[in-house]
Amino acid sequence: MYTVATLAILVTMALALARAVLGPTVFDRILAVNTIATKTTILIALLGFLTGRPDFLDIALAYALINFIGSIAILKFFKYRDFSRSGWLEPDAPHPHRMPNWMPPEVIEILDNNPDPEKHREGGK
Repeated sequence: MYTVATLAILVTMALALARAVLGPTVFDRILAVNTIATKTTILIALLGFLTGRPDFLDIALAYALINFIGSIAILKFFKYRDFSRSGWLEPDAPHPHRMPNWMPPEVIEILDNNPDPEKHREGGK
């Protein structure tokens, strides 16, 4: 039973490896590498269970934390092309960098013209 689970994890890792090699986009490759790392975490935990060594779970959790931090770092690099930027700019920066992209242009215009929402509710006094 556990051998089947181990083989299933290895097969999914092989499929993710094929996706990481073939692409077609950078984000497909990043997602595939993240999937491989997640499956590796599960495999380490499963091997710890099979061998009766609960300390493998600690190793799996540490590996998962490193995987999470690495994924965030890689995605941040592809978004900003720089690891040093925090993503937050000064308050007087142009609005596309400090406002979420999902905000309607009317809301962005209101916030740019009148940054204090209390004054906007009072009619701009």
